Amino acid sequence: MVTDVIRDLLGPSSGGWAFVGLFVVAFLAATLLPISSEVAVIAMIGAGHTEFMVMTVATFGNVLGSCLNYVGGAWGAQWWGRRRGASDDGDRNWADQHPGAVSLMQRWGPLALIFSWVPVIGDPLTVVAGALGIRWIPFVGFVTLGKLLRYVVVVGAVDYVWPGWAR
Repeated sequence: MVTDVIRDLLGPSSGGWAFVGLFVVAFLAATLLPISSEVAVIAMIGAGHTEFMVMTVATFGNVLGSCLNYVGGAWGAQWWGRRRGASDDGDRNWADQHPGAVSLMQRWGPLALIFSWVPVIGDPLTVVAGALGIRWIPFVGFVTLGKLLRYVVVVGAVDYVWPGWAR
């Protein structure tokens, strides 16, 4: 009964609206809002959509949400610098006030962004990357890799625990 309701609401007969909803949920889940996109991914696949399309749309929405965090961190660091009455280099002034975040990013560099999917620390990590001025291309690359691998593991784990669940 529950699976019939999920198939009716999210299944292929719903048109593209199910994917729009998935994109929005994945986007919002990547911000500082406490939302889980994994449930939406599992529901979409369970409703009959292909794993490739679901993981592609969810990854794209999640990465764009992280890019919003990055921009917010960059702008916030500049605002912080102006607010403190410091020089025009807001990133350096922000970094001086947050030595722990600077230490993490100096130790691991952009590679730390692979863990941007981890609950609680992942979203703030993308904000810190923007505040510290991590270059854009490594940011997008490592965040995309981490978020895609998370969806692959989640779908693979559900397939392993509950074989044939999406058929």
